[in-house]
Amino acid sequence: MNDLNQDHCLTIAGITYRSRLLVGSGKYKDLDETRLATEASGAEIITVAIRRVNIGQDPNAPNLLDAVPPSKYTILPNTAGCYNAKDAVYTLQLARELLNGHKLVKLEVLGDEKTLFPNMPETLKAAETLVKDGFDVMVYCSDDPIQAKMLEEIGCVAVMPLASLIGSGMGILNPWNLSLIIEQTKVPVLVDAGVGTASDAAIAMELGCDGVLMNTAIAGARDPIRMARAMKLAIEAGREAYLAGRIPKRFAASPSSPMAGRAT
Repeated sequence: MNDLNQDHCLTIAGITYRSRLLVGSGKYKDLDETRLATEASGAEIITVAIRRVNIGQDPNAPNLLDAVPPSKYTILPNTAGCYNAKDAVYTLQLARELLNGHKLVKLEVLGDEKTLFPNMPETLKAAETLVKDGFDVMVYCSDDPIQAKMLEEIGCVAVMPLASLIGSGMGILNPWNLSLIIEQTKVPVLVDAGVGTASDAAIAMELGCDGVLMNTAIAGARDPIRMARAMKLAIEAGREAYLAGRIPKRFAASPSSPMAGRAT
């Protein structure tokens, strides 16, 4: 792998992925649309809400893994719908059984049904239990640098601060906190929640995020498959701009063409 490719790849828990876009598997009209949008996104890591989606728990219902097979994608079971550490830990232990010992998981412990904001005390408790149990934990968290550092010190393999409320489409509301987390954190930092359109994803990458996870922004779009392609391009463009280094912002104009040496 050459340096250019390495710059554009994402490594989590020792595994390298070509795409820095992670996508969800819920909210689509059917499994066929799920499959087509996932393919268009170029994503390799697909989140699955174990409490809401069938991946084998019900042999008589359509199985998500027929649309996004583990042979092609890394399935990332998550704990959406859990409001305490105990339920989150149990859910991921169940996922490990269903996925033949799968270790990479996404932890989210919610505070309430209205905001879906993370309950950080319960998140920290669950993260500690899961890491001790051998899981590779990617964790949804508040955009608090102190909490993010605590999760890293527990042993989480990635921290995933929210950009804004889940499903809100409000984009990145606090880029300064996000920048602080990126600056101090040695594990990957991925924006999770709140992305609404391609420019939001590009901004996250321009700030220096290692990746972006989204679901509603794609599945809830008028044309999910086209939006998935747009998000793929936005992630790539944002990463490229971050690596290129933007010009500093100035309070005065600077001519595009040099003035020195011009005839008067």
